[in-house]
Amino acid sequence: MKHHKKRRTFNRTSEQRRALLRGLARSLVLSNAITTTEAKAKELRPFVEKLVTASKSDTVASRRLVSTRLGSPEATKKLHAEYAKRYATRAGGYTRIIRLGKIGNRVAEMARIEFVA
Repeated sequence: MKHHKKRRTFNRTSEQRRALLRGLARSLVLSNAITTTEAKAKELRPFVEKLVTASKSDTVASRRLVSTRLGSPEATKKLHAEYAKRYATRAGGYTRIIRLGKIGNRVAEMARIEFVA
């Protein structure tokens, strides 16, 4: 039964989904904004918001948690150095999703996810 299992699967295995989210999150942190499908952006948002919240407490444990989730030392450093300071007084809502509609011959609705200034 699928009780309390509302996450999108993207027709991938759990390892592939984890790798997809990790790569999208890494790209978002390093480039401040990315364009992807709307469904992927909606799945990425809570993943990244939890990482930003964890990085706000600048401890060794939070660095290790963020590092294991992102898999990139550069992204971990940027998240702790830049984004944690930027959102120190903000209680949540670090990202925004802007719908772009269908771009070109794409079937899926596209969206831009970016960090709030």
